[in-house]
Amino acid sequence: MEAMVITEYGGADVLHWQDVSHDAVGPHDVVIRIYATSVNPVDWKVRKGYLKGRLPLEFPAILGWDAAGIVESVGSNVTGFRRGDPVFSRPATNRPGTYAELVVVDEKLVAPKPPRLTYLEAASIPLAGLTAWEGLVEIADLQPGQQVLIHGGAGGVGSYAVQLAKARGAVVAATGSAGNLEYLRALGADRAIDYQEAPFEEAVESVDVVFDTIGGETQSRSYAVLKRGGILVSIAQPPNQEEAQRLGVKGTWFFLEPDGEKLRRLGELFARGAMTPQVHHEFALNDLPAAHQLSETGHARGKIGIVVDQGHAYDR
Repeated sequence: MEAMVITEYGGADVLHWQDVSHDAVGPHDVVIRIYATSVNPVDWKVRKGYLKGRLPLEFPAILGWDAAGIVESVGSNVTGFRRGDPVFSRPATNRPGTYAELVVVDEKLVAPKPPRLTYLEAASIPLAGLTAWEGLVEIADLQPGQQVLIHGGAGGVGSYAVQLAKARGAVVAATGSAGNLEYLRALGADRAIDYQEAPFEEAVESVDVVFDTIGGETQSRSYAVLKRGGILVSIAQPPNQEEAQRLGVKGTWFFLEPDGEKLRRLGELFARGAMTPQVHHEFALNDLPAAHQLSETGHARGKIGIVVDQGHAYDR
């Protein structure tokens, strides 16, 4: 199969086409013919070698951890899927990724594609959407009426976190640049905060949950807006536990563990219109270096979609 691979760590120019074999198919595996994928910041961080300790690679390596397409074939023990099923998935990071025509995924990581979405739209959801789900639902246990502050609400994870929090009945505040304030409100934010205009601490107080996609000084300053007993959940860096304990709050960091059942439940929110896909940039797979460069700027709105099969990516 054809795939965009890297044979060394480096800049976006190390991505190139190569004919490779897909991963071996086990009895519980599903082979997905990929119609669309997407770019996430973890992709270029792995490409640059920043995550060697956590995600070591064997070259040639195929990156990418979002897939939407149809089932090409299944292993001998697979019972939940069959050839031709429309599916989407966040595959495991210890197997070849999704910048390719095919990907082999354990059936436990696969879910039916929401029928109202195109494959390109569906491909924008798994990694970013499940990250929002794990942070807000599994870890923070966000409840109706609680107040949540979401940093970086216009980004890939943030744009789904805002919608998910609103779908769960929370009161949502989100930070972003001045140019993204209307976008944040359209996503459902009750309060959109221009982080460049004034400190966010002046806009919110006594929140139950802070969802941090930024880290650094933003994370440290966020303790001040949490109510006692509140929780800061970060995907950017581990919080300072001494500081959290001193203020009577919790702080936690996590790295997403994919799960097909959770993805199915998330997909149901999209299927009934409680959440909407946020593909604001589109590239063909052969333009992947440019897509990585855009992601590296940190200023992409929503998700960066990648068309793998032009003839089917826009099908529902």
